[in-house]
Amino acid sequence: MSGGKLRVVIAEDGVIVREGVAGMLQQFGHEVVAAVGDAEELLKAVVEHRPDVVVTDMRMPPGFSDEGLQATIALRAENPDLPVLLLSQYVEQTYARELLESGPSSGLGYLLKDRVGDVADFIGALEAVVAGRTIVDPEVVRQLLARRQGPLDRLTAREREVLGLMAEGRSNAAIARELVVTDAAVAKHINSLLTKLDLPPDADDHRRVRAVLAYLRG
Repeated sequence: MSGGKLRVVIAEDGVIVREGVAGMLQQFGHEVVAAVGDAEELLKAVVEHRPDVVVTDMRMPPGFSDEGLQATIALRAENPDLPVLLLSQYVEQTYARELLESGPSSGLGYLLKDRVGDVADFIGALEAVVAGRTIVDPEVVRQLLARRQGPLDRLTAREREVLGLMAEGRSNAAIARELVVTDAAVAKHINSLLTKLDLPPDADDHRRVRAVLAYLRG
């Protein structure tokens, strides 16, 4: 459904952020069918409206811990095909791992709220999640990579950079544009790093991203 009108449920306790995201989505032709302030209301809204995608904060009332995460896990357990874009004020490595370990990673996104300020990036991430991609914030990827030991030590600096972009859901062409190299160079780096990580090369971008994230999950 990427590129068409999306029916969106937003869950965010901060009124300014909630209204800002809603206004941004409406500006791009999407319909906000519900905008709620806590996880309980989020669960109810999804049952009532059956949205195309959910955008939810990580921390919400009443505990302001991982209510958004737990709601996401519950929603995806009920409907694994429901795309969800999870937002967080800070890098929550424990929560990121729990999210990625909770089930299939396709149609799932984890972004820092700072990215919401970049309208094009945010809308692009939302539509990518709806299209079945896995989107992980670059800073989250960087910290996850920094904490991993073992096979990652075999990678060159450029291969680690490519791996990070892969984990964000980037295609070969997008990685080439980002790094200002040829598509052939990107393909060579990917084949090399997948071999070093004992992950078989795969031409399918979605399966490739899931394989990388599976490795990051440990």
